[in-house]
Amino acid sequence: MNTQTQATRQAHEPQGNLPASLQEGQLKRSDRTIGIVGLGHMGSALARSLAADGHQVLAFDRDFSRASVLKGVGVGPVQSLAALSDCEAIVTSLPDDDALSAVVRDGDGLLDCMQAGAVHISMSTISPGLSQELANDHATRAQHYVAAPVLGNPDLARDRKLFVLAAGDPESMAKARPLLDRFGQRLFLLGEKASQANLMKLAGNVLTAITLESMGEVLALLRKSGMDQHLAFEVLTNSLFDSKVHRTYGGKIVDERYSPAGMAVPLAVKDVRLALAEAERQAVPMPAASLVHDRLVGLVAAGHAALDWSALGLLAARDAGLPFEAGRSTTADR
Repeated sequence: MNTQTQATRQAHEPQGNLPASLQEGQLKRSDRTIGIVGLGHMGSALARSLAADGHQVLAFDRDFSRASVLKGVGVGPVQSLAALSDCEAIVTSLPDDDALSAVVRDGDGLLDCMQAGAVHISMSTISPGLSQELANDHATRAQHYVAAPVLGNPDLARDRKLFVLAAGDPESMAKARPLLDRFGQRLFLLGEKASQANLMKLAGNVLTAITLESMGEVLALLRKSGMDQHLAFEVLTNSLFDSKVHRTYGGKIVDERYSPAGMAVPLAVKDVRLALAEAERQAVPMPAASLVHDRLVGLVAAGHAALDWSALGLLAARDAGLPFEAGRSTTADR
């Protein structure tokens, strides 16, 4: 069986049908200590899931109050990375390359405090280059590394409906997979090269951003022509344009629900920028991605950095001379 076929088969395996070696696993439920670093919306949701599965969970964030509020769900807050030294797996969920590199490489960072044989599961959206460097760094310390960014927002993380994109060498993956299988509805195994998982994540985010831009433009056209936006949305999403992205983010655009942000605009700018940098390195023109990058930067320039990236619809409405609301939210979004 070739590698691609094997990866496809593994991605479709039901969570309950793991090989015996993985069912036993190096990371059984309820008998291992798991660390988590970075307690934003996504990291907090992951920490709650780990605790709900019966793991002993230790959590670190530069803002200690974020860890403290999780005590009630069985998560133990710690005040330093060194306090995670006994963890057999450490999950990181951090905003960018600089934050993750500092957590791993700075003095008393993960490279220094992780024990040999422990696995670092990086769920951050970072550059493919840094991801591969970190895999090499950990290998020099006899530590393991798996890149496992996700497709999905914090709400999907809370409901365990994420799509997990994972890559790493077989031994590292064997240590990480019992945890990864529990985080989402589907785990995709993308090979042994860690950077491939990060590139796949960036590609997914670029495609989402382009879809948001196009949805915003089309809805602005229909709205300005006098058509009811909700009727237009119903037609689109109940015919040929019924993907999760069209439905979820298109609904935000129609209702102007841009706050609170699931993915804040600056993070989207960062992700598209990383994808464009990789495209330049590979000599792959991406004109649509370049356009949507500039549109996202335009949102920041207009003072909308705190909004969700679906506010590309707001920008389309503004440019069309339509009235818009930037701060509308609903309880369901919180």
